[in-house]
Amino acid sequence: MAELSRLPGPVADLWDWQLEGSCRQVNPDVFFHPEGERGSARRSRDAAAKEVCLACPVLVQCREHALRVREPYGVWGAMTEDEREAWYAGHRPVSAAS
Repeated sequence: MAELSRLPGPVADLWDWQLEGSCRQVNPDVFFHPEGERGSARRSRDAAAKEVCLACPVLVQCREHALRVREPYGVWGAMTEDEREAWYAGHRPVSAAS
């Protein structure tokens, strides 16, 4: 589940980047796998989603958002769920005591 406490507040300026997303012109099914999708079908769908992302003017904002709120589902900022999980594993947050 996404970390709701990390979501930006209701100020529209914090969310405006989403209006520029290339994904807005594509069926959302491209970015979110159906239950049970595996193997080459999933890799093909993920590749199609990433292709949209890589040409997107807000790729960086999208990726930063997904990583910050720990978005649990779909392709965001050209990163799959599994890629984000691997990123979290390699980038442990630094505690205030460190």
